[in-house]
Amino acid sequence: MNAKYLMPPLALALLAANAQAEEAAAEGFVEGSQLTIQTRNYYFNRDRRDTQVQNSQEWGQGFIGLFSSGYTQGPIGVGVDAYGMLGLKLDGGGGTGGSSILPITAPDKEGLKFGKAPDSFSSGGGALKLRGFDTELKLGDQFISNPVIAGGATRMLPQTFRGVSLVNQSIRDLRLDGGQVSFTKPYNQSGHRRIDTSYGVFPDDRQSHHISWLGGSWNGVEGLSSSLYAAELQDVWKQYYANLDYRWQLDELVSLNPGINYYRTQDSGDALLGEIDNNTWSAHFAVGIGHHTITAVYQKVNGNTPFDYINQGDSIYLDNSQQYSDFNGPNEKSWKLQYAYDFAGLGVPGLSALAAYSRGELDLTKVDPNSPGYGYWFNADGNDAKHWERDLDIRYVVQGGPAKDLALRARWANHRGGNGYGAVDNDVDELRLIVDYPIEVF
Repeated sequence: MNAKYLMPPLALALLAANAQAEEAAAEGFVEGSQLTIQTRNYYFNRDRRDTQVQNSQEWGQGFIGLFSSGYTQGPIGVGVDAYGMLGLKLDGGGGTGGSSILPITAPDKEGLKFGKAPDSFSSGGGALKLRGFDTELKLGDQFISNPVIAGGATRMLPQTFRGVSLVNQSIRDLRLDGGQVSFTKPYNQSGHRRIDTSYGVFPDDRQSHHISWLGGSWNGVEGLSSSLYAAELQDVWKQYYANLDYRWQLDELVSLNPGINYYRTQDSGDALLGEIDNNTWSAHFAVGIGHHTITAVYQKVNGNTPFDYINQGDSIYLDNSQQYSDFNGPNEKSWKLQYAYDFAGLGVPGLSALAAYSRGELDLTKVDPNSPGYGYWFNADGNDAKHWERDLDIRYVVQGGPAKDLALRARWANHRGGNGYGAVDNDVDELRLIVDYPIEVF
């Protein structure tokens, strides 16, 4: 599940690595090389209010080494990207696992408690990259982030994909990208596996073999951003995405920010998850006054299946996707009020905070109980299901000195459901404490 308030420092680091790679094209293979190490200390406490189900409490330390070479000289430049990841368990014994930052082991016979997570887990990978004519081609293990396939970057280690991708920026203000990937490395595992979805249940003997996508973004008007994407998860769905977002600066003090996100999802091929006919959209309107920002959101799912996306991924660019819940259930309508403050207004640059309240209503009786992928959402008593979530997010980034760019973050959420909603989700109190520190080796 994904929150859109602040992009995680790790995600920013990965995007920065891509930007550095582009700058390195003219510098040479060695001269343009970059090596950084991202360190992330992560404490995750998920208190499930149902006393029959275990609580999860884990603490870990992650290290992500990112190497990006420059490109060889010539009309087609050649380079390599590589990464290495190590996750260390600092706390999380038997009975307290399952938070999602460490590998999840098999539960006990009663299914109430997870086993003990391993003391460490690691992975590594690399990609060959070719650059020419304002186009970059990558083959191998890579980080991908767009509205229809985005690796999860909100846990201790990031998610990666294995396949091919292509980016073209020949036209000013227009970025086009596409590709196909067949495997993913989950954020809390060492090995690769086939790509599945966050909410769908695949048949025991079937799986999707790849996801393909094509799309782009355009920012040719000051204050306006837009994008259009299409993707196909083989034998599962075809998914389309469009968005418009505009920031209007009225004066030095006041700004307005309206925007809309839209997804269209339909089953395709062998339809391993069953029939899907889903239109989901969200709209936001934000008012900025000085260092204060107030945002109102309305979100609607039209369809008898939930809005679904890649498992463990962040490819849900909907405004009401919060820390715990995505508010994306079948036929769900939801709203959110959010307040954010930048403490630079009080003389503390680098400190920011956000508070939000979201509420959703949905009808679970309309779900097809025989749907192979989403039938578990059906509840005969859920014709007026409701749930809500409160979120608080506080972050501080050191602005200078030896600890420059050290980021401290606390995220708290509690979630409650009623009128049959408990059949598909939990009442939860959740706390995340995160410390990020980037080290630039060269």
